[in-house]
Amino acid sequence: MQVRILAFALGVVWLQQQASLPEISWAWALLPGAASAFLLCRSHEPFFIAAGKVLLAAIFLSAGFFWAAVFAQSRLADVLPHEWEGRDIQLIGVVAELPQVNENSVRFAFEVERVLTEEAIVPARISLAWYGERGKQVTISETAPPQVNAGERWRITARLRRMHGSVNPHGFDFEQWALERNLRATGYVRKDDENMRLEEMVDRPAYRVERLRQDIRQRFIQVLPDHAYTGVLVALAVGDQRAIPREQWQVFTRTGVNHLMSISGLHVTMVSGLIFALVYWLWRRSDHLTLWLPARKAAVVAGLAAALGYALLAGFAVPAQRTVYMLGVVAIALWLGRFTSATAVLAWALLAVILLDPLAVLSAGFWLSFGAIAVIMLISAGRIGRIHWLSGWARVQWAITLGLIPLLLAMFQQISLVSPIANAIAIPLVSLVVVPLTLLATFPPLDFMLLPAHWVLSGCMEAMRWMSDVPQAVWSQHAPPTWAVAAGVAGIFWMLLPGRLGLTTGFPARWLGMIALLPLFLVLPPKPASGELWLTVLDVGQGLAVVARTENHALLYDTGPGFSAEADSGSRTIVPFLRGEGIKQLDGMIVTHADTDHSGGALSVLEAVPVEWLVSSLRDDHPIQRAASSGYRCRAGQSWQWDGVRFDMLHPLEHNYSEPKPKTNALSCVLKITTAHGSVLLPADIEKKIEYQLLARDGDALSSTVLIAPHHGSKTSSTEGFIRQVNPRLVIFTVGYRNRFGHPRDEVMERYRSLGSRLLRSDADGAILLRFADNDFAVETSRMLRRRYWQDIPQY
Repeated sequence: MQVRILAFALGVVWLQQQASLPEISWAWALLPGAASAFLLCRSHEPFFIAAGKVLLAAIFLSAGFFWAAVFAQSRLADVLPHEWEGRDIQLIGVVAELPQVNENSVRFAFEVERVLTEEAIVPARISLAWYGERGKQVTISETAPPQVNAGERWRITARLRRMHGSVNPHGFDFEQWALERNLRATGYVRKDDENMRLEEMVDRPAYRVERLRQDIRQRFIQVLPDHAYTGVLVALAVGDQRAIPREQWQVFTRTGVNHLMSISGLHVTMVSGLIFALVYWLWRRSDHLTLWLPARKAAVVAGLAAALGYALLAGFAVPAQRTVYMLGVVAIALWLGRFTSATAVLAWALLAVILLDPLAVLSAGFWLSFGAIAVIMLISAGRIGRIHWLSGWARVQWAITLGLIPLLLAMFQQISLVSPIANAIAIPLVSLVVVPLTLLATFPPLDFMLLPAHWVLSGCMEAMRWMSDVPQAVWSQHAPPTWAVAAGVAGIFWMLLPGRLGLTTGFPARWLGMIALLPLFLVLPPKPASGELWLTVLDVGQGLAVVARTENHALLYDTGPGFSAEADSGSRTIVPFLRGEGIKQLDGMIVTHADTDHSGGALSVLEAVPVEWLVSSLRDDHPIQRAASSGYRCRAGQSWQWDGVRFDMLHPLEHNYSEPKPKTNALSCVLKITTAHGSVLLPADIEKKIEYQLLARDGDALSSTVLIAPHHGSKTSSTEGFIRQVNPRLVIFTVGYRNRFGHPRDEVMERYRSLGSRLLRSDADGAILLRFADNDFAVETSRMLRRRYWQDIPQY
């Protein structure tokens, strides 16, 4: 049965790789197949029995595929129609989850009960933001948004859009994340006098749990005001990982203890075990109770109930789900008095997770959680003799660190080298001291437990910070190819097999597994040849970020927008792309002007990646200029060559900087890159005036094969004379989906169409990859290279 469960799981994973969903009617073909498999297995001939088993495994594989397809189809059917995007819709619904409060807004999941606007169609579950009174943009507001609590019923007017995210190589897939969490539209609450709270608490178990989580979070913040690690304690109690500041997450990631700073399976198991032991100890002391129900069975029920309660309090993420289901299988086995192997427990827990939520396989937590448990089981099975507890602990830490290398490199392109030592310190302190004290503090009379919990956590964090600051604490590299990840997993499996099995010799030459790991590190991504240019126009929403690569050099042209104090294009898009492509340093970075949609990610890039020099039109006292090790202003006439590729700065002139109150757009650094195979012009946000100046001054230099549309295709740019002089074969518009500026303008796009240019836009095509080689250039888009059935296709 374990093989069939694994086949079912592989079918679920297979479905998630599809560009479109299959016809469900094909699932009926499984019935005659299952009947044939049953008849073959009933045969007395070994060949037919073997064939029946293979066919049965294929049936389970197909069943998993179609089960996931039915689930996905049901979820995708609940969608916001295109015609209702950006229109005011009045709704009645319930705040379904723990609200996330920011400086000027509160964001929450909203379960729609009624749509009051006539003929409007709205998904049942959406994500809403309620901003301060000044409007939908995140600005310093005079009036904070109202207090929003989980479980409240509200009547609101909202403006929605479909779940549409950026698509980049090695980047975060927002649309996948939203589908997995069943959020089918996003938007914001409009100012309306009819917005009002209708009911303080909707009496449903799920809403009661969410309100409890919110109350605990609020109480922790009140008990520990202005304490450094209050957010960590909140995360350990109610699973709100967004309460942890970004800087602390960086420490956890660099030391490999980030799994401890959320509700992990280890924490759930520990709580369940403590309750099991306590109930067992108390129950067996009562003759009356033991006659009614054996102490072991009572303790099993109590332990499972404690695990389920803690997991629900934590938001029921995949690691907690896996643990609850595993404990459930063990509880059933103990209740029935049947022995259950560790692999059977893991297999049935896997089946429970993917049956209830096939989309769980899309999350990194699914793979890391089941992978860690599988590694522990692998090194524990078939061993002979008893080993000291310290040796056993060290073996487990080493095995998990080694076993998760392929997955971590595939998902994040980095692994913590200090993880075994850091976990050896953090696991006992966090799991055995901090978590129990924190959970006790969830009961109001025991609030004082938070102070010793915070004190112990502070000491632990000092050690983590020290290890995080070690220069080589983290190994970062390129994203390995899929086949290398599979080979690495096989190599890890071979290395961790037992050296002896019972009284017989175990598996020989396990060191050969190291050879299978080598492709993870030695198979490097392709790179341009001499004279070639690879240009990647990243999808950063309403902004610009372009990576230009030659044979031995890399240049970043603009850094995309900043979203908040905690997130920007640098950390979310650019740095993951550079790491995944194996670009360990930037030879140059150009920040064309000060507008945040072009400079918002610069500080994150400078912090994460060595940058040899910075060129910009920024003031000398600008934070980006101060953060750069070597920086100077961009000026027309600057030029250099890398590997047979020429770079020329066309604007601004020196006197542009001395003009009274110059507009930031007018100071944009205009760059042309020329190869033997074609050229590209990057004009940033220049407008008509600068286009006229360039025509008069450098008209002959403007002609280019590819043009990044000036100012995102606004009506203030792309004048007729300018685009005719450039005469591009391809024009790329870098715009955000349904951006408030209306970029690119229809009349601007029509000018380029009439010229015969091919048009691409980042909101519809994702990141755009250009390769100038062989006297031509090739174009690929991220949405076509990695097409998935959940991706939203804009209609223009």
